[in-house]
Amino acid sequence: MADGRAPEPAEEPGQMVGGPAGAGGAPGRAVVRLRLFASAREAVGTGQAAFEAATVGEALTAAVEHFGGAFADVLAASRVWVNGTPAEASTPLADGDEVAVLPPVSGGATG
Repeated sequence: MADGRAPEPAEEPGQMVGGPAGAGGAPGRAVVRLRLFASAREAVGTGQAAFEAATVGEALTAAVEHFGGAFADVLAASRVWVNGTPAEASTPLADGDEVAVLPPVSGGATG
């Protein structure tokens, strides 16, 4: 932030975490929505946040820096998708992309 304070967690759609908000953000970087499911959501206390990043790896690094170790632990075992497609750290991002963190799900039918 311009005054040097750390950004507050995004609790409503449209709020920004991890970089300045604004039309287009920094050159080469996109404003993306991070969606968190199951144990990832539980680890950070919210289901979504917005970050500015050029790649999936940058977005996830910013999220770990913001949310801390509990999120890092869940992320280590999770799958990451961008706009419904499996993604890797090097996957480039565009404004408006949705990065989803999908932790493994345990359990199942017994009988």
